[in-house]
Amino acid sequence: MQSAGKPVAPAATRVAPARWAHAGLLFASGASALIYQVIWVKQLGLIVGVDVYAVTTAISAFFLGLALGGWWFGRRADRSSRPLQLYGLLEGATALTGLGGSVLLAHAAPWFAVAQSHVSGLAWVPLFILIGLPATFMGGTLPTLLRARAPGAEHIGQAGGMLYTANTLGAAVGALCTTFLLIPALGLQGTFLLAATINILLALAGFLLATDVPVKAVIAAARPVRLAVLLYAVAGGIALGYEIVWTQSIVQFMSTRTFAFSIVLVIYLCGLLAGSALQARRADRMRDPWGVFGILIALAGLCALLQAALLGNWLIAGQTWLADVVRDAGGSGLVAMCARFVLAGGYMVLLPTLLLGAAFPVVLRLATNPGHIGGDTGRVLALNTAGGILGTALTGFVLVPTLGLVRTLWLLALAACGTGLVAVWRQAGKPWRIAVGITSVATLITGLVLPPDHYAQLLAQARGGTLVRWEETPAGTVAVLQQGQGDQLFRRLYIQGVSNSGDTMASLRYMRLQALLPLIIHQGEPKSAMVIALGTGITAGALTQYPGLTQRLTAELLPAVVRAVPSFKGNYDVSHNPAMHIVVRDGRQELLRNPQRYDLITLEPPPPSAAGVVNLYSQDFYELARDRLQPHGLFAQWLPLATQNDEDSRALVRSFLNAFPYASLWTTELHEMLLVGSMDPMPLNAASIIAHFNAPGVQRALSEVGVEAPEALLATWVTDRAGLEHYAGDIQPVTDDRPRIEYADWLRQGEFTRVLPELLALRSPIPLQGADADFAAAVASRQQSLMDFYSAGLAAYAGDQSTWQDALARAMRVEPENPYFRHF
Repeated sequence: MQSAGKPVAPAATRVAPARWAHAGLLFASGASALIYQVIWVKQLGLIVGVDVYAVTTAISAFFLGLALGGWWFGRRADRSSRPLQLYGLLEGATALTGLGGSVLLAHAAPWFAVAQSHVSGLAWVPLFILIGLPATFMGGTLPTLLRARAPGAEHIGQAGGMLYTANTLGAAVGALCTTFLLIPALGLQGTFLLAATINILLALAGFLLATDVPVKAVIAAARPVRLAVLLYAVAGGIALGYEIVWTQSIVQFMSTRTFAFSIVLVIYLCGLLAGSALQARRADRMRDPWGVFGILIALAGLCALLQAALLGNWLIAGQTWLADVVRDAGGSGLVAMCARFVLAGGYMVLLPTLLLGAAFPVVLRLATNPGHIGGDTGRVLALNTAGGILGTALTGFVLVPTLGLVRTLWLLALAACGTGLVAVWRQAGKPWRIAVGITSVATLITGLVLPPDHYAQLLAQARGGTLVRWEETPAGTVAVLQQGQGDQLFRRLYIQGVSNSGDTMASLRYMRLQALLPLIIHQGEPKSAMVIALGTGITAGALTQYPGLTQRLTAELLPAVVRAVPSFKGNYDVSHNPAMHIVVRDGRQELLRNPQRYDLITLEPPPPSAAGVVNLYSQDFYELARDRLQPHGLFAQWLPLATQNDEDSRALVRSFLNAFPYASLWTTELHEMLLVGSMDPMPLNAASIIAHFNAPGVQRALSEVGVEAPEALLATWVTDRAGLEHYAGDIQPVTDDRPRIEYADWLRQGEFTRVLPELLALRSPIPLQGADADFAAAVASRQQSLMDFYSAGLAAYAGDQSTWQDALARAMRVEPENPYFRHF
């Protein structure tokens, strides 16, 4: 060992594990950590709802745990002569607390709802502990293994950069495998078991490697620079701020599928690891690390802003071209769509994150000391993570709602330039100061010329409409576009750039039936009804037209959607109607928190393939809703046909049948159907149905959408439970533990035209009680005209104009004034 006060190389006599062994351990550790994180997000959505504030607040426990673990265990590692043994303990503790916490979280939703209603914020404490405790042990792994490497001062940047790269690469692989392989194959709990098994194997590996000669302390060199740590903490906040903006702005070029979000996350991580890997070998040879650090942070901000400014419809054209190339090469629909996501994510995310990743080895060079490398590295990671927590909260909850996405991105880029300027003015040479100064001026000018409504304009151009409303919120963008032309003008709701619903004739028809059909066929006199998901307000508005109801409740997740509802026609101004009580809350959470029972619960959320929405399509949810029904109460579930493959629709139906012993299927529009379930028999009494239908508000609301008589309503009958059982077969249901539809294959081309005929083939005689022959004949006639109309629609999809014209003519002969038929 060299003289005191100077860095020394590790003793030649010490038999240390190969450096690749340390990297391998951190690779596997990073993979297991991301598995935990992905599943915790899913579990928290089931417990606290998918509200952005709730999930963000709860998942902060994960990052806070990482920060505390890095800080605390990094210091402990410096005092340990066997840091690999400490690493083994950390992995073992992660396995124990992570697996135990996941089991408790899987059963936490009911007690959390009760606790929150009694002790409010204190109900969050157990969730923070269950997530934060294993995350604390995870946070100590990187500084502990870096201490085990015991690099000298001349190798800190390289050693730390390599381990950080391995850890981040493992995280990227973990995130990708969890979404595409593990959850679809193993379910949530099975995936957790796998993650815990990885931790146990890593613990054993740590103990086996720790049998070497103890690691000797390295004598401290110069005192590390605290300013570098503080600036890297600021950079962490800025980086997570970028991620918030990217997540909201990139979706209109992607999808709300979980696959899309996972690919963006993986690209983000790949940028960090690539930057760290490229810079690691150079970090220790830099003559001016302050200058390099400053320019990296500043350039990342300018790149993020320039990429937003240059974003345009050319990206959509490029995505289409790439998807076609992948399909022509034999790729599946999912692979082609993922190629689209990679192109969009790569353009938006890769270059800035590569620059940010390159800053890590540099900051290690500036801010760590070989004599206490574990503690210094832990402090760097802890403050960077803490900065990320603050940056996430500030960006998502303050800056975006106040300034909008474009101005927020500009402010973050300016903050990055400011961070770079502080760094270069600290110690860097003149060339670096000039470079960062030029970058800062370019950032300022770019932000000044970039329109604040840039993303809104892109959406309107891409979707071919006129922007009516645009709002940027913590939960994402909410827009209303006017589309169509002439007397076919309509408005459509876009959430996160993705179409959700509209007020076309087809939408008006199925949404009004979604609310009114189950009320009309109810065997009693329904008094209370609940709608989950407000959307355009048409379903909720239809409830206000049923005079017998004395209690009406709608649960909507996004406040911006409530504010957008007045932009749509046909909803009876439901957002200002005193007959409807609207609560801004996750619908599942509302059922958990509120013991109120209803005669009808109906819902029409986004399609089940969208990320997080499967929580409202699982057997567990149906069982929860079933328990909130009054005797003879009905549950009505929207069954979209054009948004998922046949096997996914079958799984959804199986989940419904497993929860409700009595079930029926109705067709509400060419592309939509309606499942109605109950714990009690659902007799269809002609006299009761006629009386319910003929209530003035009800008849008017349905006549406007082509259902002008009770016979036309009953003509939408398809089948009972027997037919649904035949359709579902022996397929496995969608459950909270196995959310199959969210991770299902991409929608196959032409799937709708295959599924609709198969469902219509299930038609059985309607079990109508108390109807005379004339009434039954009228129902049969209306049903035939509806089937002719559907045949015309299928012929139109097939490009068969002759069949389309003949079938539509037959339908119009029976109902020449039907506004639904005439619309087409």
